[in-house]
Amino acid sequence: MELPVAKLVPEAVLPSRAHEGDAGLDLYACEAAHIGPGERWSVGTGVAVEIPEGHAGLVLPRSGLAKKHGIALVNAPGLIDSGYRGEIRVLLLNTDPAETFRVEPGDRIAQLVISPIVLAEPVEVEALANSARGDGGFGSSGR
Repeated sequence: MELPVAKLVPEAVLPSRAHEGDAGLDLYACEAAHIGPGERWSVGTGVAVEIPEGHAGLVLPRSGLAKKHGIALVNAPGLIDSGYRGEIRVLLLNTDPAETFRVEPGDRIAQLVISPIVLAEPVEVEALANSARGDGGFGSSGR
């Protein structure tokens, strides 16, 4: 499958895979940012994508940034609908309690996964079918 990508600024870097067969395409910063401890920042990538109909783009964190610098995504995963044609922006969160995290243009800041979706239509019903789990939610497994 091809993924049409438009550079919105000449210096933008196209999403790319670090290794053949990787699920995620690395997303690169197109602007600098200085994210203080506990702060969040919207960082532009300078690219827009044309997600194929019947698919969605999921913007996911990079595990290396999380491990080394405490960088997370505020809304992980970020969701890109197939009809969106604007710039991909990544909402970074610095969870480090003491260090400012600096982003420079060209830094890998997140990854993009394209996934097929099911367009389910909500239908109101009187009751839901029983299941072994029932309404057990947070912490219900005892772990």
